[in-house]
Amino acid sequence: MAAGGGGAADPLSPSGVPCAFSPQGQAYFALASTDGHLRVWETASNRLHQEYVPSAHLSGTCTCLAWAPARLQAKEGPQRKKRKSEATGTSNEVDLLALGTAVGSILLYSTVRGELHSKLISGGHDNKVNCIQWHQDNGCLYSCSDDKHIVEWNTQTCKVKCKWKGDNSSVSSLCISPDGKMLLSAGRTIKLWVLETKEVYRHFTGHATPVSSLTFTTIRPPNESQPFDGITGLYFLSGAVHDRLLNVWQVRSENKEKNAVMSFTVTDEPVYIDLTLSENKEEPVKLAVVCRDGQVHLFEHILNGYCKKPLTSNCTIQIATPGKGKKSTPKPIPILAAGFCSEKMSLLLVYGNWFQPTIERVALNSKEPHMCLVRDISNCWAPKVETAITKVRTPVVNSEAKVLVPGIPGHHAAVKPAPPQTEEVENKRKLGGNEVSIEERLGALDIDAKKKDDLPQTNSFPVLLTQGLESNDFEMLNKVLQTRNLNLIKRTVLRMPLHAVIPLLQELTKRLQGHPNSAVLMVQWLKCVLTVHASYLSTLPDLVPQLGTLYQLMESRVRTFQKLSHLHGKLILLITQVTAAEKTKGPTCPAQKAKLVYEEESSEEESDDEIADKESDDNWDEDEEEKGSEKDEDVDEENEEEEEDAEEKDEENAEDRDVASEKELNGDSDLDPENESEEE
Repeated sequence: MAAGGGGAADPLSPSGVPCAFSPQGQAYFALASTDGHLRVWETASNRLHQEYVPSAHLSGTCTCLAWAPARLQAKEGPQRKKRKSEATGTSNEVDLLALGTAVGSILLYSTVRGELHSKLISGGHDNKVNCIQWHQDNGCLYSCSDDKHIVEWNTQTCKVKCKWKGDNSSVSSLCISPDGKMLLSAGRTIKLWVLETKEVYRHFTGHATPVSSLTFTTIRPPNESQPFDGITGLYFLSGAVHDRLLNVWQVRSENKEKNAVMSFTVTDEPVYIDLTLSENKEEPVKLAVVCRDGQVHLFEHILNGYCKKPLTSNCTIQIATPGKGKKSTPKPIPILAAGFCSEKMSLLLVYGNWFQPTIERVALNSKEPHMCLVRDISNCWAPKVETAITKVRTPVVNSEAKVLVPGIPGHHAAVKPAPPQTEEVENKRKLGGNEVSIEERLGALDIDAKKKDDLPQTNSFPVLLTQGLESNDFEMLNKVLQTRNLNLIKRTVLRMPLHAVIPLLQELTKRLQGHPNSAVLMVQWLKCVLTVHASYLSTLPDLVPQLGTLYQLMESRVRTFQKLSHLHGKLILLITQVTAAEKTKGPTCPAQKAKLVYEEESSEEESDDEIADKESDDNWDEDEEEKGSEKDEDVDEENEEEEEDAEEKDEENAEDRDVASEKELNGDSDLDPENESEEE
């Protein structure tokens, strides 16, 4: 069982990450990492089986997980499958996996369908879920939380069956008795509850810190002659936070003895515990305890009463890297979890990194008190994801080998120029000569013609970046890091392997200290790396010392930003004031000619009093009379002119009349029509 995986901010939260082996033959290993992702690994092939990312994986990270019991799955599996098909071999499939979150909700994930089955949220917990336990018979689910309550869930209806207060402080761990009628809960004290009445049956005290793990070690009492009520005489094990002792308790008929009957000592705080149940009084209990320091301690003891001295481990298992060369020293590899196999003679070890753990079956040798396994996991840190970054596969080449095929990123093999024999080859084909040799055909392909420029292809940027960081090739890194295309930068960062993130950040830190023009490009890369791989970076324990130089560089750059902003604002204010002053000195009158000019007539003889009188309201009538008289004078002048014109016309008419009378006297009777009109 997992010791839990609380947040690192709480000093009393359990160490390690939530993880558990599947109940049916330990075929799968589920691990909920700190970035909120659930990953299910196949223990036999060490291959990633499924990966699930909850919608609220950042705010509500997974704090605990538990597989559904094998009996329950075997009952439900065939019935559900028979409705669809006649297949009956579904009892071997693993189905539901319960996930407790930091926000109080519980997710039920189906590993068969690879999707979320249901969500338990209404009426449940208001705070972080610390532990989840399935009931082996009725399919109910029990959960405890920091809100001091224990909740019994109906997984069929996804509703709360019962909710009661479990402790005065947070409840950190749960365990159901082998007969399914009792429930162990632990906060600062351990309580044994009767599930039917929800009443406390026994109290156990002895841990100074919150209990992180609870599990029963026996299913039958040591004294089989007495009648067995299902709980009296059974032993159970408990481990606490920051406690290097695992206590063993016995449920007794009398309520006087409240202390532990024996204890196991380990080197550090336990993070994962697995054991084999003892079915009779002669069978020893085998216990595997994974500590925070990465070691596994194996215990084997027959539980037969009180033991005063703490028991030490029979065997300790460690894993380390091989020391290559005289200068390099072996480094320890942390073990994440350990579980006994079904035959109880071998152990499944999960070690390495939480993102890409290595699962190995190790045979137990009880004669050796200490086992140190040497494993080289330098090639296992990269994630084994089936969706490859690019289709190009770089072969492993010895130093003596010579690469003749061009085009593989990272290889600097000279491209053989095309021989000038293409015309001869074509002539041979036309003339029906002998068959062209393979060498001539390869020469006629003209590989250089396909390459228009020396720029790398966009799909090879992640490969070039990774190889440039590993080989510290300055030219190769320049080709990648000098790009200004933001979309290309984002795609490159998304496709690059995780083990190259820290070297890339260190390379960007070096380049940020250079010329400001190059620093602008490096900031774009830095922003993309920090946003895309933020979840991965947050899981690194030594992130602060690795990025200390970058942090100090950013602090020194930002420290003067406020002063520069004030100076920039003052300069803008001065420039605007100078520009406004220059505009006011220019000509105010426009250079265009006026369409209308009005000049008021005024005599020099008029006094100021007369001018004031003219402007008064009383002289408005006089002004109108003067204007009217001026208009009358103009009309008279026009009338006089019209009268003078009429007199001239009368004189002309008189002369015409004299001429007409003379013509009549002379006998001329024809009259000019113009004269007639004039007479009329």
